[in-house]
Amino acid sequence: MLKATLAVKINPDISDRVKEFCMGHGIKYSFFVEKALQERLEREELKEDLLDMKMLRGEEKSAVSFEEYLKVRNV
Repeated sequence: MLKATLAVKINPDISDRVKEFCMGHGIKYSFFVEKALQERLEREELKEDLLDMKMLRGEEKSAVSFEEYLKVRNV
């Protein structure tokens, strides 16, 4: 798998805690950081989706079914 390098400056205490945790649990540092970033992105994207749903809920009554949409599009 192709990998990229991400250089960021973070609080040394956090870096030390993460490294210590990884060593204590037999986890590679880069794997842990990658998964943490992935989980955070997914959480933030879910928040955005939920906000969109909340804001668009009022338009639900005027929505057409997917089948109707396809008919209009001649698909």
